Amino acid sequence: MSGQNNSQPPVAWRYSGDQMKRWRTKADVSREKLASAANYSPATIESMERGVRRPTSRVLDVADDLCGAQGMLSAAKEFLNRERFPARAQDFMEREKEATSLWTYENSLVPGLLQTRGYARALIDNRIPPLDEETVEERVTARMERQSILTARKPPVGLSFVLYEAVLRAPQVDAEQLHRLLEAAALRNVVLQVLPFERAIPAALLGSMVLLETRDHERFAFMEGQFASELSADPGVVSRVTERLSMIRTQALGPEESARFIERMVGSRE
Repeated sequence: MSGQNNSQPPVAWRYSGDQMKRWRTKADVSREKLASAANYSPATIESMERGVRRPTSRVLDVADDLCGAQGMLSAAKEFLNRERFPARAQDFMEREKEATSLWTYENSLVPGLLQTRGYARALIDNRIPPLDEETVEERVTARMERQSILTARKPPVGLSFVLYEAVLRAPQVDAEQLHRLLEAAALRNVVLQVLPFERAIPAALLGSMVLLETRDHERFAFMEGQFASELSADPGVVSRVTERLSMIRTQALGPEESARFIERMVGSRE
């Protein structure tokens, strides 16, 4: 895999939506009737049937009942639940499950593995275009479940995080989120560093980066943008990301000094 941009909706979205439309048509159930029963707008139902929007558990269950599908539509929930992440991030999430080490640099947001539920909800709930409440809750829950990687794996996964100071200064970062960072930093398998404004180098301003290694010693670089993301196993890309991360880590404060930096910020947020 040299690189991948996920611009198409997941196949499970498109297939489930198409099946929902076929069952609805066969049962002579109008889109408006389904929309009313599931408490969605007809336009939202249409976007689900076209696979542009992820069919939710509620709409599948309602459609299954209205159309007499005898569980055929509800059965799609199992497959869609595997895709509770944005399409462009799904390949990375699958690799993350196999990771033995993760090395992350973030210059704008707290990494998902370190977010509180409140912080995660603030980000997901304010997405443009907006998501429906059920999808928001599913994505928040999925993000919280990912955090089991911090403590549940045996042997433990080695985790290294470098956060640019701008991440900590964002208004969404409250005292609870700062405490969460300190709790994670105290774990034996976690190294957390802060890169202060005055120590920033050009490489630190180019965006977030993740370097991941799996049990099979495969190495992947992941770079996420607003509209496209890339997961790459290309040795050249992995090498460049490794070099940038190494330079940033060298400039960042050490773990103990970083903890003190965060502790000084806690008082101003309480």
